[in-house]
Amino acid sequence: MKKIQWKWDGWIAAIMAWSAFLHFYQIGNSGSNVYYTAAAKSMAASWKAFFFAALDPEGFITVDKPPAALWLQALSVKVFGVSDFSVLLPEALAGVASTWMMYVIVKPWAGRIAARWASFVFSCTPVFVAVARTNNIDAVLVFTLLVAVWMLMKAVMTKRLAWLIGSFAVVGVGFNMKMLQAYMVLPAFYLFYWMAAKTSWKKRTGHLTMATVVLLAVSLSYAAAVALIPADKRPYIGGSKTNSVLELALGYNGIERLTGEAGPGGRMGADLNGRERSTETSGITALPNGGDNGAFLSEGAPPSMFGAPGAPLSASGGGMGGIGRGEIGDPGVLRLFQLPLAGQASWLLPFVMVVAVGWVADVWRRRPMTSFHRFLLFWLAWLGPMMVFFSIAGFYHRYYLSMLAPAIAVLVGAGGTMLASFGTGEGRMTWLFPTALLATYAFDTWMAWQYHESLPAVWPMAVGFYGLAVVCLWLAMEGRERWRRIIYAAGLFGLLVLPAYWSLTPVLYGTNSTIPYAGPDLRREGGAMPTAGMPAGQDGRWRQGQRDVRSDEGTELGGRHSLVALVAYLEQHAGKTKYLAATIRATEAAQLMLHTDRAVMAMGGFGGTDPVLTPAKLEKMVQNGEVKYFLLSGEGRGDNELVQWIKTHCQEVPSSQWGGGQSETFGGMGRGGMTLYVYNG
Repeated sequence: MKKIQWKWDGWIAAIMAWSAFLHFYQIGNSGSNVYYTAAAKSMAASWKAFFFAALDPEGFITVDKPPAALWLQALSVKVFGVSDFSVLLPEALAGVASTWMMYVIVKPWAGRIAARWASFVFSCTPVFVAVARTNNIDAVLVFTLLVAVWMLMKAVMTKRLAWLIGSFAVVGVGFNMKMLQAYMVLPAFYLFYWMAAKTSWKKRTGHLTMATVVLLAVSLSYAAAVALIPADKRPYIGGSKTNSVLELALGYNGIERLTGEAGPGGRMGADLNGRERSTETSGITALPNGGDNGAFLSEGAPPSMFGAPGAPLSASGGGMGGIGRGEIGDPGVLRLFQLPLAGQASWLLPFVMVVAVGWVADVWRRRPMTSFHRFLLFWLAWLGPMMVFFSIAGFYHRYYLSMLAPAIAVLVGAGGTMLASFGTGEGRMTWLFPTALLATYAFDTWMAWQYHESLPAVWPMAVGFYGLAVVCLWLAMEGRERWRRIIYAAGLFGLLVLPAYWSLTPVLYGTNSTIPYAGPDLRREGGAMPTAGMPAGQDGRWRQGQRDVRSDEGTELGGRHSLVALVAYLEQHAGKTKYLAATIRATEAAQLMLHTDRAVMAMGGFGGTDPVLTPAKLEKMVQNGEVKYFLLSGEGRGDNELVQWIKTHCQEVPSSQWGGGQSETFGGMGRGGMTLYVYNG
């Protein structure tokens, strides 16, 4: 038996160390998304909640995503206890593992040098680093899809159907993480196997048909299991209108993202009392330093979705950290090349566009396509449809652009070697590599200049002049291959200086743990805005060494002191009710549950408008002793039926009894502040 020879690669070891630093440094102090953290805590405490990804341990309603990725967070909580570290650990591991997967995938097709560069470029994708330092589940999804890519490549190289079936099955697992977002890679999967598999077209058709059947079977397995369980025996499917996983996938997490109905101006939800929001504006307000990032939101803002004050581009009434148009800009061809999206994943897109031109020219010249050309075609087919979607879609978050990271990394790493290989005798193709460098350095310089209020002007100027010097040296060293190899490395390294700094900003300054992004504005904001604070000294549930003083005063319901006082009051007076209290939206319920082991009922789900209860159902629950207290917020038009029932049949509890001596904080954010009601029969 032949022994496997392992050769130490110092470069990839250094890249992995860099990636580990970006993903693990002080993650215990980073803060986490309160919505998913509370769900992970509930899932770790109850097998029913675990299976359904329920927000509360009693299983009243689920989060608005399938459970697969959250299972990892729940298991981590089971092992390490409830803390920011435990819920962030799976994402951090996925981030580092994805960097390694880039190397493993690229090396057999493009060589070791290209694989190193692909891994390094991937590790310097700002938005991927930002999202992987939160417990939003995109990093785990990207890693899952990279595993599927590796299996697809194995299927082509080994000519074994089992690898193809396994690849599509893994994509199905990804569907049970973030639903149709996982399917964004499928055009590339189908095209690559059809072009690269060395078998007859009839067999390829049969193989892809079988793989599709497996894909659908795995994808729909969870939805089918839920559908087989009577609705009164399971939680309501959060985010859906009909209590259906499939409707959630196709609606809220599907077509509504494209049309914008899931975002501002569409079915974004309600305010804290379940009132429908205005379709004219999201109503987000940027926060000054030291402002609150918790549940007391301005009218129309979703839970904890505050933005970045002082950002270079702001929406009406909001900064770059806002939602909808204020977060992603207006639809259009240039959307990915403009603020506020360009700094997240687009730094190297000009280079990739030149690679695409070079690929077409090289294929035309060499016909037929080589295996290397097919490999690049796969990543072009990965990137192209995603760029179209992110350019025209009505609603998504900036961190969804992490899906672009693998394709951009490979096309720069492997495509760059192709451009640099075009020699003197190949006419105009010899100009493609310096053109790619020049275009990308120019774009990066312009991009960095847009942040001149947060970034010293010397940075973009230095990068621009450096790029110009590299291009001149490349042209001057024609025919001197040894020198050109050095200049090639220097050129690509220079392209990564600004993306690397952007990737460092979430590490150095923190990020918004609900809607993560990267950029120098984080420094001006004074650090992270964590949203899943837990009380000190309670079973290790509070992160130690919290850097941001705002976590003490403004990241929860009116401040930690007031929130703890509220929970203490409820635990003392609620008795043995099934639910400690009820809220309209999930975020307020989640914040309460991070300070107690009792369940809190989120009557309207994440956005506050899920049709879970009617007044009659709520009245029956109250009369059965399942819930007694209701925490509401706001005043104004269009109160929904549940709120009207509560205000009619319950009594207001004076805030002096439950506000912890800080009742003024409950009226300082949101329209009318927080109000506690009690049902006395």
